[in-house]
Amino acid sequence: MATQIPDQKRVGMVSLGCPKALVDSERILTSLRADGYAMSADYAGADVVLVNTCGFLDSAKEESLEAIGEAIAENGRVIVTGCMGDEAELIRARFPQVLAITGAHQYEDVVKAVHEAAPPSQGPFVDLIPANDAGVKLTPRHYSYLKISEGCNHACAFCIIPSLRGKLASRRVDAVLREAEKLVAAGTKELLVISQDTSAYGVDIRHEERMWKGHPVRAHMADLARELGQLRTPQGETPWVRLHYVYPYPHVDQVIPLMAEGLLTPYLDIPFQHASPKVLRAMKRPANEAKVLERLKSWRAICPDIAVRSSFVVGFPGETEEDFRYLLDWLEDAQLDRVGAFRFEPVEGAAANALPDPVPEEVKEERYARIMDVTARISAAKLAAKIGRTLPVIIDEVGEPDEDGDVGAAGRSQADAPEIDGAVYLRNVPESLRAGDFVQVEIEDADAHDLFGVIV
Repeated sequence: MATQIPDQKRVGMVSLGCPKALVDSERILTSLRADGYAMSADYAGADVVLVNTCGFLDSAKEESLEAIGEAIAENGRVIVTGCMGDEAELIRARFPQVLAITGAHQYEDVVKAVHEAAPPSQGPFVDLIPANDAGVKLTPRHYSYLKISEGCNHACAFCIIPSLRGKLASRRVDAVLREAEKLVAAGTKELLVISQDTSAYGVDIRHEERMWKGHPVRAHMADLARELGQLRTPQGETPWVRLHYVYPYPHVDQVIPLMAEGLLTPYLDIPFQHASPKVLRAMKRPANEAKVLERLKSWRAICPDIAVRSSFVVGFPGETEEDFRYLLDWLEDAQLDRVGAFRFEPVEGAAANALPDPVPEEVKEERYARIMDVTARISAAKLAAKIGRTLPVIIDEVGEPDEDGDVGAAGRSQADAPEIDGAVYLRNVPESLRAGDFVQVEIEDADAHDLFGVIV
């Protein structure tokens, strides 16, 4: 008599917000898959839908509420998790039919809520399905986010992350390295190291040592970066290791030689936020912009190809025209490779909301346009200087042959993080090219954000 395998319950996921939230979504789905659940790519096929929300800005909260409403309209059985979980009353006031609400990185509570809403299928052929070494991934196979800590010890006036995700809580260094090793063994060619404050990794656990591959390793950004640089893919390649959310503490200088040695991708994502000392003090941020310029110069002397990206807030309360011009002049001196700008937006619970002298919306818009013009000009000049060079590129997507049989592809240089920075567009690539391949590319042209070239 044949054994009838029960139908698997299916879970849909809408993941909003930053890469750190995406990692949370991957962990939740990995746990659910191990419990026998299947994943659904659409609302119609899901027994329950998870919405992982973002609550960093009021606009992000509204986007999260819209996503919850869409999931309810399309499916009806919705569980909410993530940063907006602390605002359960607001969510239930608008959507009383939501099945459950949990906060950020409350993995066990989310899984429990799914079990209650859609009990897992019972049976030895469905339960305890083993996860692969890398778990469920919501990114392409060739790159992965590696979250090394949770929470933050800063008290920036415009931010509510500590109230949403708590104080800094670093992972064990051997656990981080074990996860990285598994990801690379499973096909990851690029590791994107993320946290709320990557430079502070290990401070809360006093940089404790753990044994790894027969030797002790500290829970410290520099030690972790050095060990990650020793990883190799099954093909013997060195995966790219890219550092995000790096505050410019003095010990950041220790990772620059690793970039020069080729152990670490020559790229730093540093959230400077502003340059005016007065605005930085109001933001409760370090106000050492002159020293930062000196360090940028020294980093480039050690590793000429280092790319530095950052983000800046315009229109912070009290920001004068003089403050903004100071920022523009600083950017001319800093010559950052990649820059993102954001108009200041009040966030419920943030200390900045009580500051005097709010900047009018029309002034924010005018300053936003000006900073984007300046940074686009700087970017265009820096990219134009790469014309004629041969650069390593990782392939993200390969197109279909056109009417002439030519195949194009899109990839990224070491100066480009996925979903954030620019791209390298290639012509006449071989049809055998695949996403995740490393190639050498001669740069033929450039615009303000992207490069164009051909494989050599």
